[in-house]
Amino acid sequence: MEELDIVIVGGGIAGLSTSLALHRKGIKSIVLERSESVRSEGAAFGIQTNGWLALQQLGVADKLRLNSLPIHQIRDVMIEKGIKRRESVGPASHGEVRGVLRNDMVRALAHSLPIGTLRLGSQIVSVKRDEATSFPIVHLRNGQDIKTKVLIGCDGSNSIVSKFLGLNPTKALGSRAVRGFTNYPNGHGFPQEFIRIKMNNVVSGRLPITHNLVFWFVVMLKCPQESTNLKNQEDVARLTLATVCEFSEEWKEMVKKCDIDSLYISRLRYRSPWDVMSSKFRRGTVTVAGDSMHLMGPFIGQGCSAALEDGVVLARCLWSKLGQDGMNNVSSRKQIEEAIDEYVRERRGRLVGLSTQTYLTGRLIEASSPAMKLLLIVLLMVLFRDHIGHTRYDCGRL
Repeated sequence: MEELDIVIVGGGIAGLSTSLALHRKGIKSIVLERSESVRSEGAAFGIQTNGWLALQQLGVADKLRLNSLPIHQIRDVMIEKGIKRRESVGPASHGEVRGVLRNDMVRALAHSLPIGTLRLGSQIVSVKRDEATSFPIVHLRNGQDIKTKVLIGCDGSNSIVSKFLGLNPTKALGSRAVRGFTNYPNGHGFPQEFIRIKMNNVVSGRLPITHNLVFWFVVMLKCPQESTNLKNQEDVARLTLATVCEFSEEWKEMVKKCDIDSLYISRLRYRSPWDVMSSKFRRGTVTVAGDSMHLMGPFIGQGCSAALEDGVVLARCLWSKLGQDGMNNVSSRKQIEEAIDEYVRERRGRLVGLSTQTYLTGRLIEASSPAMKLLLIVLLMVLFRDHIGHTRYDCGRL
């Protein structure tokens, strides 16, 4: 049986950023990724000020800025029965906002890791505790067992590690989202703003990445029956174009001319705010980060940035307990457990706020009852008077 110090399950944003943060502090880790290549689903992210602060600590912010435009504002438009009912324009963040390709971020994080850190094609199927030491053992699909002193689950919404912790399953919203890119060889000419339009039971948004590339999404608040029977990318493209049939010609043209291979459709899922508030995120020396810990809808755009924050905080907490010698300085499980408990305490307060605001905003977008809309608006105004206040957060130095 192979024995390692720190194993991270999942080579997405959370897993790679956690491994890189540990590396920056001189602590070695191994990342197990089930795919044969690093994951690229999700197309792009809007990274707000707090996310850039985390990326700065990881040492990849300047590289990512080279291929992303600054976003100056956010524009929200509501259209009912073909008539514009409301339009609002305001800052997208208290500071810097840019759209970043997922592939760019994954490459920047992965290429900054030491060779041999990322093990592709390594799918775990179960986790158990070693009876002699109480350290976790992960069992891989290929039959291999790995015993590790620390196990960090960054394996997404269907996390095997979170099941080992006893976390409740994530819940499904009634919505499906399609994400994609459209390239304009001669330039798109769109303003450097994030625009979001709600029309009937559809919410669609557009975010310029460069002067030629645009990321967009279409959220179907009431999923049509055919959305569950899609067989290929062409079916996804047809469904998406039909969904935006009442949008402007410019919008329909954007969807029609998309890179069909970039299309990605998924059911929106979340971990409820009360689960984030009350769940036990440590069992022995096992914990979680990213979507495995706090999966949230896209409604305030903090999922990716929160995962980056997780990596920085977890690495800092482990280093503060283990010192510069890293795992070689551990004399007992207690030090590791104390470090994880400190990480969970620091992150829980932040994540309860993010998940609550995301949940209420999503329910408001989906609500059809005027009374329910009013209730949700009041709750958001009372709890989150500064609706972009979440972007002021600084996860701190490594």
